[in-house]
Amino acid sequence: MEQRLRAVCDLMVPTVREMAGRHEYDGRVQDLSPDGVRAGLAAVRRARAAADGTVVAGSHDDAQLTVFEEALEAQLGTLQLHRRDPYLHLSNLELACYERAYAPAEERAIARRRHLAAWPDAVDAAIAALDRLSAPVAAALLGAVRGLAAGLDPAQGPETQDALAAHARLVGHVAQAAERGEPEFALGADALAMLMGSQEGLPVDLGRLAERAGAERERLRDLLAEACRALDPVRTPAELVPELLTDHPAPDQVVPEAARLTEELLAFTREHHLAPYTDGSCLVGPAPESRRWSTAMLTWAGPDEPDAPSWYHVTPPDPDWPPGTAEEWLTVFSRTTLPAITAHEVAPGHFAHGRALRRAATPVRRTLHSLAFCEGWAHYAEQVCLEEGFRAGDARFAAGVALEALVRVTRLSCAIGLHTGAMDVAEATRRFMTDAHLPRAGAAAEARRGTFDAGYGRYTWGKLEILALRERTRAAAGAGFTLPRFHAALLKLGSPPLGLLPARGLPLG
Repeated sequence: MEQRLRAVCDLMVPTVREMAGRHEYDGRVQDLSPDGVRAGLAAVRRARAAADGTVVAGSHDDAQLTVFEEALEAQLGTLQLHRRDPYLHLSNLELACYERAYAPAEERAIARRRHLAAWPDAVDAAIAALDRLSAPVAAALLGAVRGLAAGLDPAQGPETQDALAAHARLVGHVAQAAERGEPEFALGADALAMLMGSQEGLPVDLGRLAERAGAERERLRDLLAEACRALDPVRTPAELVPELLTDHPAPDQVVPEAARLTEELLAFTREHHLAPYTDGSCLVGPAPESRRWSTAMLTWAGPDEPDAPSWYHVTPPDPDWPPGTAEEWLTVFSRTTLPAITAHEVAPGHFAHGRALRRAATPVRRTLHSLAFCEGWAHYAEQVCLEEGFRAGDARFAAGVALEALVRVTRLSCAIGLHTGAMDVAEATRRFMTDAHLPRAGAAAEARRGTFDAGYGRYTWGKLEILALRERTRAAAGAGFTLPRFHAALLKLGSPPLGLLPARGLPLG
């Protein structure tokens, strides 16, 4: 690996191991202690200063590497997120990455044992680093911290016993912060703009971004109202949506229904040429035990690993949950929203994007992925399916696209509000209930996520930038514009930071 790319990857170990398939990092944890982070940033600076020309100066790859170098400086140097965000440490400890069959089972088992053996040191580093952990963030993530040890049994041996003892120390540290930590979690306007802008290589005007979110919210409200009128001309969306969400598969039918939708959307994507590649295998099943906090997610075959099945994980409620909790969880898989979720996760969304990343021309493009582009593409995919006529005779699909998008645009508004101090968690909860039609428990969970995931407006932001690029490209290409040509040209870039999207539109080959 080229030295600049290596130095960046050394500060993004969990991400590049799983999303890029860089399995030279298997069995390793990243040193996220204060000293370890300082050493990693110093290595990034040295590698950048000693660039050997492998990445051509002034090229797209050079610009993409520079964005990631500067983003790490902002996140870990200036903002020091490793001192306030447990999620970075959770990702570092996560073992579920070894469950997908990218290599022989014994090879993955050895790597997993090495990783587990490193838990005590990684937990010590996490506890040393997390001295700015606020009470709201600690409370929001305490369940996820506890869930890291799901499936670990002390009877598995001394290595597991040591790991569980370390895990208990981390749970205790986070629980104490949840009880006694500072109440203030907000980054502040300047820090939020720095965080978002550094990750995407462009300046961020939070006021202007909030205006764009507001305009998109109004468009989506109109879309939902129109779909609801087609379904029931008498009742309002607020009256009809709860009924739509109660129409869902039984717990034992969630996975089979998602599998049927996967095949339907893959066929639609292929028929309409909405993504350049839809080869490979996408399996459907429940998430690994430590990730069952997520209702749905896609784990793809990494660009730099041997091809293997990707997994679309949909997690039914636990049989032991109270009936009310289980019913609310099942509304996520309603026959109104699950098709849009599957378009997002599978095709033409994340799964199709992952297949294109395997063909990306350079190591930089295969390895370094902008999350705003990645999530923006998948969110854009939902809208494209609606535009191109998926289930055109069923207004429930349009309603589902609108509902999913209203959650995402509310995230953007609430991230800005929460971290500039214009909104508290209670107000954010109300916004998710009124604007996105979420039940109270789901709305509260979304609001709490905003305390630690300040960039979770990335879905809408990325979608809006891709749509804007599409219009620039359409204007430049004229009669030569087609969606398949635009999508193929766009995904050739990999998953680029939003600031690297061409200002005059994409050249269509």
